[in-house]
Amino acid sequence: MRFYEFKSKEDIIRLVNEIGFLPFFKNDIIGFSIEEHTPNELWFSDIAEGPWEWKGPISRSGNCLYGKFFGNKAGFISLDQFPDFANYRRDGYDFDSRYDEGLAQTKDKNVYDTIAEHGTLLSKKLKSICNYRKGGNKGFDTVITRLQMQSYVCIADFEYMRDKYGQQYGWGVAKYSTPEGLYGYERITEAYHREPYESKMRIVDHLKNILNDTEEDKILKFIK
Repeated sequence: MRFYEFKSKEDIIRLVNEIGFLPFFKNDIIGFSIEEHTPNELWFSDIAEGPWEWKGPISRSGNCLYGKFFGNKAGFISLDQFPDFANYRRDGYDFDSRYDEGLAQTKDKNVYDTIAEHGTLLSKKLKSICNYRKGGNKGFDTVITRLQMQSYVCIADFEYMRDKYGQQYGWGVAKYSTPEGLYGYERITEAYHREPYESKMRIVDHLKNILNDTEEDKILKFIK
């Protein structure tokens, strides 16, 4: 993958739309991350915005989806590539069908149904509704990450605290949604007519064209 230098959120949006998949952090595929193409002065900067500040606007731009999609770590997927990704990761199941077949846990269903019912929910509100608090349910991070890895849930935006000058600060609180809630059922499930394996190989072939110096086993591990 050739070198890019991200100086704005538009740069990232442009590349996500061009190559389809873009992890946030370094991984086994060298050069295939936002982290590796961001100037040092924009990474955790106190004086300039960088990827940490851009991820919210990019998520709500209408061009791509953001979530913990790659090895339980965050990244972006273009709207064009997401239907095949969802078909593959869901193994052909809508969430309700997965649950009915005994392939999803009750905790997962509770969290998924709550997000689907509300459209979007801040994580702290979601935890409250689903009783992830002291003395209540445990393992929220495991549940919400699993739902993202299975492509049933994504991060729609982030909400930040603001100081007395109106400037946002902190890491930002994730606002969760379902891909269908953001883009519609027909758009997200338009690859359902394919077998999940076919969608998987379409993604592999696509990434081999983008990452032409990368061994296929690394690509398979990346999308697993």
